[in-house]
Amino acid sequence: MSLKKQIINYLALNNDLGLNLLFLDEKIKDNVKKKRPQPQIIAVEKEEIPTQTTNNLVNHNVNNEKITKNQAEIKIKEFHETNTQTLNINTKLYQFDSIVNLDDLSKQIANCQNCILGATRTNLVFGDGNPNADIMIIGEAPGSDEDEQGLPFVGRAGKLLTDILKAINMTRTDVYIANICKCRPPANRKPAADEITACEKYLHKQIEIIKPQFILALGLTAADALFKQSHKMADIRGKIFEYRGIKTLITYHPAALLRNPNWKRPVWEDIRYLRAMYDNYLQTK
Repeated sequence: MSLKKQIINYLALNNDLGLNLLFLDEKIKDNVKKKRPQPQIIAVEKEEIPTQTTNNLVNHNVNNEKITKNQAEIKIKEFHETNTQTLNINTKLYQFDSIVNLDDLSKQIANCQNCILGATRTNLVFGDGNPNADIMIIGEAPGSDEDEQGLPFVGRAGKLLTDILKAINMTRTDVYIANICKCRPPANRKPAADEITACEKYLHKQIEIIKPQFILALGLTAADALFKQSHKMADIRGKIFEYRGIKTLITYHPAALLRNPNWKRPVWEDIRYLRAMYDNYLQTK
């Protein structure tokens, strides 16, 4: 096997292990992608280990200059020595098998630095509410108020969510509220794909612990992140989907209602639908 193929195989293996390599040669990058089977997009995603967001650089510029076998082995050794400590630290964050309650999970991920948001946040916003809730509400990411207080949905949009729950005779203590991402993106931008990937393992474990009967996803960002594809709100709101075996309803994010009050009526219809399904579940429980 040629040296070039050996390096391509090595890079493919490291990608499979979750290392975030920066490729300087686009041809090598394309070859690595071709070697890896592409995942099939389905509505309910299986758990995946978040990609490690290490910022290390490995220069395998085999097309522009010749690299001897000895030089390649040295580069590989240097890369492993540089990343071993980081990977060992981050791997601990994914050892969830023994965790059976939200408090322990919260402590386990409190110091997460698996994406760039860990360096810019004030507080990690884990979640809030009833740990035994039948209904779990999932938004996209914390805003400035949430980042400051360490609690989800406490700003203007949060107050509106509280009012929406009150309209169907519920309080925040009746449900559990969380986000796709646990840290605030700077300037309240949408979470990037790698940030969602790094964080969704935590949400999966929250769902596993809480075992809700229903999920209410707020906004397109949350819906797209859950189901791994782009949607139009008009096509998905008011309909029941299944996420990880759980009935899931999608509606507008409360922040969107503050910008466009005309969307309050469809949200009211969706939330009444959720309440009706929940009441039916309680009667047959």
